[in-house]
Amino acid sequence: MKTNTFLKLALVLWMCLVIVASFLFTPAAKGFPGETSRIMFYHVPQAWIAAIAFLISMIFSIRYLAKRQVVADLLAGTAAELGMMFCILATLSGSIFAKSTWGSYWNWDPRETSIIILLMIYGAYFALRSAIPDPDRKRTFAAAYAILAFVTVPFFLFILPRITVSLHPEDTMNPAKPGLDGRFLFVFLNSLGAFTGLFAWIFRMKYRITQLEHKLDKGLESWITDSSM
Repeated sequence: MKTNTFLKLALVLWMCLVIVASFLFTPAAKGFPGETSRIMFYHVPQAWIAAIAFLISMIFSIRYLAKRQVVADLLAGTAAELGMMFCILATLSGSIFAKSTWGSYWNWDPRETSIIILLMIYGAYFALRSAIPDPDRKRTFAAAYAILAFVTVPFFLFILPRITVSLHPEDTMNPAKPGLDGRFLFVFLNSLGAFTGLFAWIFRMKYRITQLEHKLDKGLESWITDSSM
């Protein structure tokens, strides 16, 4: 069995065990209504992966500006796309928690508002990429924007929600918090690891697709140029 296949099967098994354990192995955390605390096994890792993906996008954007490697731009764009996807998932799972806890899917809580602003910031990143026809200028402007955009990520995800009055529970995963069972923390950490592995797998597949799309675009451009000569 190839190593990649084994790792993929192991990741699938890991995710399945986390899902089962999140409902059957751990008791609901105290201080949360009903079983709502179980959403944290999914919501928090999704937000974590979004931040990691945006960080990777910034790193490869810096690399592109430094070395002008197209591969770096493709990796930056791939990471930004996945960051956007996980950010949307975190928003949706957070809305489910809000409905169960506060009676409404949306309350314009500081954390909810900040993540919407973050989605708009990265939505503009993709709008910028699609609005500039020249490939070199597109990559340069996109890289510069991705670097500036990431500066807002720590502020909107970690700083702003903590310096304002919020409905969002604080120190949710603090092991010293009364009522937080050790099994709950164990499954949460495994969920965080499994989601990180899932992100790495998706990132690799998405990058391959992006590479193929880039090669097809280059081939089409060459064919059009040769046909017009």
